[in-house]
Amino acid sequence: MKSPEESRVYYLSLEYYMGRSLQNTMINLGIQGACDEAMYQLGLDIEELEELEEDAGLGNGGLGRLAACFLDSMATLGLAAYGYGIRYEYGIFAQKIKNGEQTEEPDDWLRFGNPWEKARPEYMLPVNFYGHVEDTPQGKKWVNTQVVVAMPYDSPIPGYGNNIVNTLRLWSAKSPVEFNLKFFNDGDYIQAVIDRNIAENISRVLYPNDNFFEGKELRLKQEYFMCAATLRDIIRRFKASKFGCRDPVRTSFDSFPEKVAIQLNDTHPSMAIPELMRAWEVTVKTCAYTNHTVLPEALERWPTSMLESILPRHLQIIYHINHLHLQEVQKKFPGDWDRVKRMSLVEEEGDKEGQHGTSLHCRLTCCQRFHDFYELSPEKFQNKTNGITPRRWLLLCNPSLADLIAEKIGEEWIVHLEQLQLLKNYAKDPNFQRAVQKVKQENKLKLAQMLEKDYGVKVNPASMFDIQVKRIHEYKRQLLNCLHIITLYNRIKRNPTASIAPRTVMIGGKAAPGYYMAKKIIN
Repeated sequence: MKSPEESRVYYLSLEYYMGRSLQNTMINLGIQGACDEAMYQLGLDIEELEELEEDAGLGNGGLGRLAACFLDSMATLGLAAYGYGIRYEYGIFAQKIKNGEQTEEPDDWLRFGNPWEKARPEYMLPVNFYGHVEDTPQGKKWVNTQVVVAMPYDSPIPGYGNNIVNTLRLWSAKSPVEFNLKFFNDGDYIQAVIDRNIAENISRVLYPNDNFFEGKELRLKQEYFMCAATLRDIIRRFKASKFGCRDPVRTSFDSFPEKVAIQLNDTHPSMAIPELMRAWEVTVKTCAYTNHTVLPEALERWPTSMLESILPRHLQIIYHINHLHLQEVQKKFPGDWDRVKRMSLVEEEGDKEGQHGTSLHCRLTCCQRFHDFYELSPEKFQNKTNGITPRRWLLLCNPSLADLIAEKIGEEWIVHLEQLQLLKNYAKDPNFQRAVQKVKQENKLKLAQMLEKDYGVKVNPASMFDIQVKRIHEYKRQLLNCLHIITLYNRIKRNPTASIAPRTVMIGGKAAPGYYMAKKIIN
């Protein structure tokens, strides 16, 4: 276990579904009541102000929201933790329903600026693409690359009631300042300026896919762009941190795994492995990875021809990693060549498809592969049931219930969720039951009023609210839910006097723009 004073956690994610920050920040700083009162004294409504804030929708669903919850949790626990990702100019698309069908509109969330972020141009970093590899007396050298500049933007992540603020650093792609002189020599100044956009497209838009892999060049560039800039930043911090050392600048990497913990949120940041790869032992000890799904269509598989073009040196490193990995397999299972083939990070048939640099964990997401990897390294497997932050998802979004809970068991549950078990003592208390029911009914009434105001739909607030809100996907079975609604309706038609609880069904969610079946389910 690394002690917080000596090590730092770096969380790498291509998605952060942060939502709005104002109310969450006031709650974590303990100033919500004071701000509310001050606004009221001025004749203003704080809720109207909160409504004006744009959502930072830099994620698709569970994976991105989990990243946001983890940042809140790590700050509240007082861990020295940094989030790293991409500052997408356009977040998850805005959904409109026209004639019963989903249409997509761009989410231009930055059009009025972002008051929470601070640009840090002093930490801009170059990121290389393309080029080729040359053998030199000093070793292999990656040359003639195209450079894109990574500009960091920092947002504060306040812990709950502990005076600790961590940082989320998001990278924005910028073109290098100097123009390509060839264009000037040819007199094509206009083209030189226009071509700057190509570099900046890397951070333009979030891919709107949830649990589906899309092997486009732009996506690979996004993944590498984030990893390369982040690792340079991590190494800069490591070298500059004294941690009690006598040397003002650290030059040895022997202590790197003790001081640095890098967590990869799914396979998306897995290019961090070959990027960090200098000593295999250091890389293995520093990096860990969470897999979020066993759906085969979500597994990342990159054609080696694409890697060879965009990241030629990294492809060589991935081959080297695979060689080291397969040596381990052969050592443990001598002569089992079928196993070696199954466990290779690179598929040999046709155009090799590299599982780009996810080290030994690479193909865990394929159900049939689990067994082989577990037999090789059982100590690397552990399961975690994900949680959500009770600051946003109870204290913020259900204040009446939070007040009722605090009234009974105090406020420690806000940072120690296991304290909610104390409510078992009141489970059979009729007064407490009535109080919970009252809170629930008031919340339902609020929602009913909102539905009528915003959509012109009147619902019965005394009915059972049956709600499914999540990404539209075949495996999430929204279609089965629709069939259930039809079944309930047919039962009522067949026997109108039957004792059936009134029910209001609400289904919400976005379908990926290219996911035909999901869009038909909405329709």
